[in-house]
Amino acid sequence: MLMHVESTITIHAPLERTFAVASDLSLWPRILPHYRYITYLEQSENRNIVRMAARRGWIPIQWTSEQRIDPANHEIHFRHLKAFTKGMHVVWTFSLKGDGVVVTIAHELAPTIPLIGKFIADRVIGGFFISYIAPRTLFHMKQFLEGSNER
Repeated sequence: MLMHVESTITIHAPLERTFAVASDLSLWPRILPHYRYITYLEQSENRNIVRMAARRGWIPIQWTSEQRIDPANHEIHFRHLKAFTKGMHVVWTFSLKGDGVVVTIAHELAPTIPLIGKFIADRVIGGFFISYIAPRTLFHMKQFLEGSNER
């Protein structure tokens, strides 16, 4: 009954820089055109609570997440705390492959309502929202990191 959606891209940039840019949510609205804003509600070195807002086409969406940054394993974990995606776990992983960094975003959500919840999780949350937003996030992050080194 678990919804699972993955998006992957290879970015040709140093691993540490790729991880640092992805971890720094304050950059996202500047480098990701589909992100409207990110507001820090709590902030520390490796754990943040944030209100995130993006667009799926013309549809505005927002959610609140806990972000945990794991530099030792090159992972970023998000746990959605509010809205329709409450309880969703998102993991960003970064691994070297050849001359690039493979970045994968995995979303998992266990629906709380049997049958209907599974349909909504798979088709609406996973198929309509995540499958649209996550690849764009990776695409624009790749463009930023592979572009000018002066940014």
